Amino acid sequence: MKKIIVILILLAFAGWFLTGGEEMPVQNVGNAGSNIVAFGDSLTYGKGASRQETYPARLAQLTGRNVVNMGLNGDTGAAAPRRLPDALAQDPYMVLIEFGGNDFMRSVSFEQTISAISKMIDDVQAAGAIAVLVDTGGYYGMKKYTKAYKKLAKEKGAVFVPGILDGIFGEKDLMSDQIHPNATGYNMVAEKVYKEIKDYL
Repeated sequence: MKKIIVILILLAFAGWFLTGGEEMPVQNVGNAGSNIVAFGDSLTYGKGASRQETYPARLAQLTGRNVVNMGLNGDTGAAAPRRLPDALAQDPYMVLIEFGGNDFMRSVSFEQTISAISKMIDDVQAAGAIAVLVDTGGYYGMKKYTKAYKKLAKEKGAVFVPGILDGIFGEKDLMSDQIHPNATGYNMVAEKVYKEIKDYL
């Protein structure tokens, strides 16, 4: 009997290894929170557009839910945990975590940033909300962040939103400056985010 159990365990492990592991289901779907909290840097704040033209403002229209914009110009993923309690005080159903660009540009330790992002996902989920990890895209040297974020989301049961600036970054008609979208660009960002979160609302 013990041999059979051992064989079954080995077969299960082999299946997990060959498939790259089972993806954890998204955590806290259907929780009692009421708001979507957009927690991020200047891309979330909406630099380059009016407050009515930011991606969180447009996302509120798309979802029919109140979206609290907690973007902060210049913030980094490594420093953001200090503000997370304020985000979790907003009765969140879902928290959109969008960081990384400033970390990269300021040469913040990659490991420090990923560790902070990982902890924020844990804290959001421990508070009973859905954690959404928003990836900015593969511009400049951001590809390693994309890879790490996708892995984190899979392991922790968070929603992953890939490349919100892909197809926008570098397009003059969609940018307000070299880094930030304009109103049209932010509208596209909102649609990308909505596409990934709509099934969990």
